[in-house]
This record gives sequence, C-alpha cells and structure tokens, in this order.
Amino acid sequence: MNSSSRQRRLTAAALTALAVATTATACGSGSGGSGANAADSGTYTIWDPYPQFDKGSAWAKLLDSCGTEAGVKIKRTAFDTSDLSNKALLAAQQDNSADVLIVDNPVVSTLAEAGVLTTTDDNKLDTSKVDPNLLAAGQSDAKTYGTPIGANTLALYYNKEVLKEAGVDIASVKDWKSLTAALQKVKKAGKKGVTFSAIGTEEGSFQFLPWFWGSGAKLTELDSAQGVSALSLWKDWLDKGYAPNSVINNTQTTSWQEFASGDYAFAENGTWQLANAEKAGFDYGVLPIPGADGGNASAPTGGEFVTVPVQGDTGRYATSQKLVTCLTSTDNLYDTDTTLSYVAPTSEVQDKQVAANAELKPWVDAVKAAKGRTSDELGTKYPKISEQMWKAVQSALSGSTSPKDALSAAQSAVK
Repeated sequence: MNSSSRQRRLTAAALTALAVATTATACGSGSGGSGANAADSGTYTIWDPYPQFDKGSAWAKLLDSCGTEAGVKIKRTAFDTSDLSNKALLAAQQDNSADVLIVDNPVVSTLAEAGVLTTTDDNKLDTSKVDPNLLAAGQSDAKTYGTPIGANTLALYYNKEVLKEAGVDIASVKDWKSLTAALQKVKKAGKKGVTFSAIGTEEGSFQFLPWFWGSGAKLTELDSAQGVSALSLWKDWLDKGYAPNSVINNTQTTSWQEFASGDYAFAENGTWQLANAEKAGFDYGVLPIPGADGGNASAPTGGEFVTVPVQGDTGRYATSQKLVTCLTSTDNLYDTDTTLSYVAPTSEVQDKQVAANAELKPWVDAVKAAKGRTSDELGTKYPKISEQMWKAVQSALSGSTSPKDALSAAQSAVK
C-alpha cells in the first residue's frame, strides 16, 4: 500500500482503544528504551513482552544467538504487555517499527487491521507445522500474521484429598451434570466446591469462555439458549453454595489463593499456576474443562505471536524471517515454552514436552481443544463482545438480572 493510505489507516487505528486485555500471565514493568529500526543495517530490533527476563536470561541469550546465526546484532527492548501494543502503533505511524514484534495473540488482529504487520505471504514465514486452532488467533481475512511462540489456556485443577474425602472419582467427571454432582458431594462432605474468576474485566470473560463455548454457543449470538445455559450453570453453583460469592470479584490470582488454601475441590486456572501448584502442599491433578455433554470444551488461548512489522525498507524482511524461524525452531521452542510454562504450538514439540513431563498431558489436550478469542473472523470485534459478556456475567451472578435477560441486554449492546 502507499505510505499516505497506510498513514491514514494507522492514525484511525491509533484512535481506537486497544481494549483487548491479556489475561494469561502477568508481566512487570517494561525495561524502557525507544526507537526501533536502527540506522545500522547490521542491527535488528526485537520488541517483546517479557521484561521479567534480563540480559543474562536464557531468553535474551537465545535472541542474541539467533542474531549471530543470521549474521546481525540484536537490539532488544522489553515492554509491559499493554504498553507494547500502544508503542507498536506509535512506531508504525512514525515508520520506525521493530524488525520483530512479539505480541499477545488477541492484539494481532488489531495491529493487522491497522496495517502494522506483514502477512506470511509477505515475509515467507513457514507456519505449516503449527496447530491450526492456535494459528487461527493470528489470522484475519484469510491472511496469517506471524506465528505463535507458545500457548497457555485454562483447565480445572483438583485437590485429590478433598475429592477422596467426598467419595468422588475424578474419572466420573465427564460433563456438566457429573461435575455438578461431584460438587454436591463435596459440599455434603463439608468441603468447598469450585472457585474461578468472574471479575468484571477481560479476566472474567476469559474464564467464562470455556463454559460458553462448551455449551455450543457462539460469540456472535451471546443470548442463544446455549449461552444462557452456561451462565445459568455458574449462577446455580453460586445459589447452591458450590462456588463462593467471592468469584464475582476474584481475579485469577485471588481465585488461585482460595484453591491453595486446600479447602476447595476444584479451581479453574491456567498453566501459569503450575509452579504454584507444586508448592501448594497437597496432591493435585488437572482435568480439561468438560463440555456440556462431554468431551473437552474449547478454552481461550493465551500466549504470544512472533510477527514481522511493515518496514519502509522491505529488504529487511529476509533477515527478520531468519530470526523468527530461529526463535520458533523445534529445539528453541521446547526450551522457550518450558521457561514460559507454555504448551508448544506444534505437535512435534508438544510430544517432546509430554515425554519430558507426563503431567503436561492434560494441558496439551486442553490446548489442542482451545481457540483464539479473535478466531472465527471476529478480529477487532472481540473487545466489544467481551466487555458485554463480562457485564452480563456480573449482572447475573450478583442477582440483579436473570442469565437470560443479562445476555439479551449484552447482545443488544453489541449490535
């Protein structure tokens, strides 16, 4: 596209709030730095959302190693996840984009629509080995923008001792009916049922989505009978005391803290809690979230995409492609995703992860059933839908509106 039309698109995009929030892992403050394309053609810039990794980390060393392999020096800048999105838009307006940009997967469609990112047709990235459901988070209008570096998602952690005391066989939990029956037994045994996050932010939508999708509902029709059944499930759990009223204000962190007390049978949370689970002091297991009638429900994917922003000097793409290919190679993906507590985006590396740690098997299963929040060609429509979804969840769980009326109001607001 010509520079003037691109400038208009970027300006319009910059005025649009980047309301897609990240929920999978929390990052600290950025390491600072500004400017992207170095005047020195032998230096390539990489922006990432991992400020927790300093210059001496394995991640930083991998970036330098990939630079050496490509015959260039790497200038890396790490930002807080939300800050990175805005910085990327601003840099694109100034024709000063990074050579390689690593961003949270829901942001890809926003940046793509703004004209910030090249497609895989432009940059020649090979995504043939990536699981299609994970790649879909970076696709818009039949075009692919970048490749996932890894994925995390949601599942049900369970406390084996609590279930044993309640006489619940985890193998019996296969759908919503059997899960609810298990929660009933747990309550009768004097223990607590399930905790999750239903807070009025993207975290609340993120945690509700497996149940919404697991009902067979679609985000384009929030008030369908299936969607209402999902919200009614959560509401019934609160009404019967199977879930605490605190879920209305719970973040994923505070929800985990409740589970870590040892009193709860189940907690909906993500791969990023694995290290904390090991420290919890009780024997735990992990179960993919069941669909309404059985099978694994689709949970939303977290994790980042490695992308190649548009450059005025298109001759830089060849080296950028080498850098991305190096970062996402089988060996490097295994090491990086282990560090990030991510499930790899390719079956080849997933198999390697499970071979090294059999406890990752339920997480791999959950990721294989997962889907991107912006998939189904929703793209930049997702933030508005999500906001109305979490408002409906809050309204229904607080008792101010019925699940049906809450979702009807949400659907009307989206339209």
